[in-house]
Amino acid sequence: MKKKLILDVDTGVDDAQAIMVALADPNVEILGITCCFGNTPIENVLKNTLRVLKECNRLDIPVYKGCSQPLLAPRRHAGDYHGKDGMGDVPDPDAPGLELVHKKRGVPAMIKMINQNAGEVSLVATAPLTNLAVAVQLAPNISKNLKALYIMGGNTDSRGNTTVCGEFNFVADPEAAYVVLDRYTCPTYIAPWEFSCRNSLPWSFCEQWLSQCTAKAAFMKNITSLSMKKAQSSDYQKEITEGKGFNSCDTYAAAAAIDDAFITESDEVAVTVELEGKFTRGMMVVDYMEVLKKKHKAFIMKTVDLERMKQMFMNSLK
Repeated sequence: MKKKLILDVDTGVDDAQAIMVALADPNVEILGITCCFGNTPIENVLKNTLRVLKECNRLDIPVYKGCSQPLLAPRRHAGDYHGKDGMGDVPDPDAPGLELVHKKRGVPAMIKMINQNAGEVSLVATAPLTNLAVAVQLAPNISKNLKALYIMGGNTDSRGNTTVCGEFNFVADPEAAYVVLDRYTCPTYIAPWEFSCRNSLPWSFCEQWLSQCTAKAAFMKNITSLSMKKAQSSDYQKEITEGKGFNSCDTYAAAAAIDDAFITESDEVAVTVELEGKFTRGMMVVDYMEVLKKKHKAFIMKTVDLERMKQMFMNSLK
């Protein structure tokens, strides 16, 4: 039986890569894609998601409009790392229009898809966690019907990519991240920021991946060019990755949901989110000392099978 996934995205380049990896796997069924603000405003997220689906000839997958702003925090977007439009600033004049977005709103759609497929659905969250937080408030038992939750977000070493100590997805809506980590009690797997940097893809592989003679490869090379140049010139990212490669951070969460053998080492530990610190608001708190006394613990990814991921990447552009 195919693995059933729901993708919750803020489609920039790395979300696009995660979506295409999931689409390429014959053993995966994507029930729907819910969109959230994040890398770029919600209208761009919707447009970008539709562009990816069109490129993969999968506009049959429903796309839903979710939350356009955080629960309480000031609205924040990820700047222009992936371009002002989130997709490398290489617009497509023939891109699908927003009339293709499903009329049902994202959060009710997410709740319905999970409840109608109880125990069978894995939710992959690569955006700020606002949609998930609203969903669990409207349907408190939703996590009991989830098979698993895979999150790209948070950090373990207090090394931020948005604030001094905060990773973007959690900083963009700290209250939502707090609610999700507190109230989703299904098996939860987290790909934090520093982990994704340390498991980056070698530049030599990226060249091979993008040089495939397909329309999908040309599309990916086009939208990825800007962020790859920035990654190669970023002293901060080079410091963490030792300059060895490209970090497609969102794809780690998708890969873990697709392939049970992808995660090779993880820590099972309780986590929460700091909400009040001047410099630490939005930082993920990892409770190795078990001070929080939380029964539910998450699996924090530490190492993964990069050869499996490389093959997923290659397959995604065939």
